[in-house]
Amino acid sequence: MTRPHTVRRRRHRVIVPLALAAALIAGTVGAHALDQPDPTDPGFLSPVATDDDGGSRLADALRARGVTVQRETGLLPALLDLDNGPATLFVPAPQLLHPDTLGALGELPAGRRLLLVDPSRRVLESAGLPLVPTERRWATRAVGPDTDGRPCPLPEATRAGVAAAQLQRYAAAPGVPVALDRCYSAGLVRLPGRAELLVIGASDPFRNDRIAERGNEALGTGLLGVHGRVVWLDLDGPAPAPTFGRTGGSGEPAWSPTPGGSTEYDGGGTGTGEGEGRPGGPGTSTGDGSDDSPDSAGPPPPDDHPLLDAFPPWFWALLIQLALVALLIVLWRARRLGPPVTEPLPVEVRAAETVLGRARLYQRARARGPTAATLRTAALGRLRGRLDLPATLAPAELAARVAGRTGDDPEQIRELLYGAAPETDAALLELARSLDRLTRTVAAAPGRPTEGDHR
Repeated sequence: MTRPHTVRRRRHRVIVPLALAAALIAGTVGAHALDQPDPTDPGFLSPVATDDDGGSRLADALRARGVTVQRETGLLPALLDLDNGPATLFVPAPQLLHPDTLGALGELPAGRRLLLVDPSRRVLESAGLPLVPTERRWATRAVGPDTDGRPCPLPEATRAGVAAAQLQRYAAAPGVPVALDRCYSAGLVRLPGRAELLVIGASDPFRNDRIAERGNEALGTGLLGVHGRVVWLDLDGPAPAPTFGRTGGSGEPAWSPTPGGSTEYDGGGTGTGEGEGRPGGPGTSTGDGSDDSPDSAGPPPPDDHPLLDAFPPWFWALLIQLALVALLIVLWRARRLGPPVTEPLPVEVRAAETVLGRARLYQRARARGPTAATLRTAALGRLRGRLDLPATLAPAELAARVAGRTGDDPEQIRELLYGAAPETDAALLELARSLDRLTRTVAAAPGRPTEGDHR
């Protein structure tokens, strides 16, 4: 019957390894979350945020190089700012944009540059951009600007050198014949066109806590300062759905983008048609950072399974394999609970059955050497007891004493008691018989028959 303390010990041996594994996984995920900030947090890569995840140091570095930084908190005023001349539209958190407005990113005016930071597959598809995310690393890696041995065609990246830009990699969408310029092992890609598109899979070159490392600052300022003006889209949360053309006239600009298509500007519902086809027309941005679109709908739906997307597929496969290995180890250790506990036997086992069972174990393990050593040790003990010999007696002297009692050759007795281990089962059986005859002969008193004579 199993004792209560034994049951508790078994539970501890199962619970403790599982608890340690869960703590290890939780600690690893927590460390990764601290290393990779959440783009949906307020102040992420904001030009006015001074915390670790902000972008104030990048904005100051751009201004020090003579680059104009225009901060906008809505997509419409940011698009209107692009009509004032060549500029770079910097979108550090594209997943915060509403899906119905992402199509406007694919139809920027000529001579502009669009820089997206770590866009998801949903963002790229909704914007109509022929790119897809591929492999993703566990943490950002600092690498050189070359990709697969090919030099990077971007002069800004070449001047920056090694930078922390390899986290999420990107490639051309399947079946779309586009020529991509790839840098930093495909962590930074450029799609030439009427409006130049840049996609980078890591936020490290723009963040306050990482911008001073290696060539991060040179890369961030180089990518954003090529036109001398940056329109910085600073969203403090999910953008609302766009409003559709208001009539009647408050004079406020309203835009009605088609999902995945172009945008239209309506200067207060006059219907003149000026500037149709893209944001712009007669109005310009006030530059005060206000968003002219009211909150007529809720925030955009988040990406499916953000935790699954945070790790590459090989990580989950490895984690499942480690979990299976841990489960097997737990089950294996559950059958070996340390030293045996002394308990009363439910039944009595005959000595002959115990000897037979142990002999079969030796036979199954082919342990001829340990078996012969056990037989010889038992024979020596009986011989020393019969002849009253000390345990420290040398093998040659002991063999001589036994030979004097039996009349056999001392060398044969010494070989029998201290010889090599038998190599076959037949030799082991013959050794056992010879030891038995020797002990019986010594045990028989002079002039008295041996035990074998009574049978």
